[in-house]
Amino acid sequence: MSEIREEFIAPCGMNCRLCTANQREKNHCKGCRNERDIRYKTKGSSSCIIKNCPVFQSNKSGFCFECDKFPCQRLKQLDKRYRTKYHMSMLENLKHIEQYGMDEFLHNEEIKWTCRECGNIVCVHKSICLVCKTPFIE
Repeated sequence: MSEIREEFIAPCGMNCRLCTANQREKNHCKGCRNERDIRYKTKGSSSCIIKNCPVFQSNKSGFCFECDKFPCQRLKQLDKRYRTKYHMSMLENLKHIEQYGMDEFLHNEEIKWTCRECGNIVCVHKSICLVCKTPFIE
């Protein structure tokens, strides 16, 4: 079974499976689409402007690309930070999902973010595999 699944893809295009908070054992974050139980809600996710946007919450796809304001200023800022610090683009992720569909996106993410040494998912925030400590090289 794939480690990267649709429920890990946030409305903003973030692959929550790659996040340090999702991969850690203590105070494990299940991703913003998996936080139905109040015990698992994280402070960051609960206060997320994008996740709590009323326009996003009323669209069919569950993703920001359906919005008339896409990409909004908040999403542009988030994307710039992630492109600069972590070499990942939420906007590119969303455009890929919109154009090619979720299955192809998930398949590509699995290939791109799987550790070549041990097969676990690499942490985007640390640029390493948290299991075997192999550096992530794109």
